[in-house]
Amino acid sequence: MAFTFFFRDEHVLNLVAKQVLPELAGFSRIKFWDAGCAMGPEPYTLAIICAENMGKFSFRNLAITASDIDESGEFGSIIQQGRYRGEEVKRIQKDIFERYFTTTETDDIYLIDPLIRDSVKYQQHDLLSMKSIGSGFHMVLCKNVLLHFTPEQRVSVIRMFYDSLAPGGYFCTEQTQKMPDELNHLFDRVTDDGQLFRKK
Repeated sequence: MAFTFFFRDEHVLNLVAKQVLPELAGFSRIKFWDAGCAMGPEPYTLAIICAENMGKFSFRNLAITASDIDESGEFGSIIQQGRYRGEEVKRIQKDIFERYFTTTETDDIYLIDPLIRDSVKYQQHDLLSMKSIGSGFHMVLCKNVLLHFTPEQRVSVIRMFYDSLAPGGYFCTEQTQKMPDELNHLFDRVTDDGQLFRKK
């Protein structure tokens, strides 16, 4: 489950920029949880999209908690450093790459902008513990993880996400993942062209 890359499922993240971020402008504290973050490309992509769409003042109020079961024990250090190989960043649009990455003294290693890096904090966490990392999140993002779980586990994990959200908070997952029927009463679907839901 550790495989991912920058700007994966970009359509879903653009829905977040369009539907979620405008509502949060002006909040003094904005909390997102990226559950199943692997080595950081996903939460950093989310942070970049937020930086591009929120404005500097609002972005400084954003805190993204990125979590993963991380059986290797290495993800935290990789995310904290924000250092990625050329192979890992080659899909990034050129102007975005030039704005948010710099070269290092090491060949083919690129460093993410400190403002982006500082918006993301890593925490080791097993979703199947069914214990949340916190509460009051304005959005929970969980992409390309739930498909590895049984239907019963998916229901329990999404219930945990529901309990972790602030009133009116959002849950976002990948395009291929559907909301289980037994949880439809907990969420309103925000848009027909993506898996973005709002807590009732």
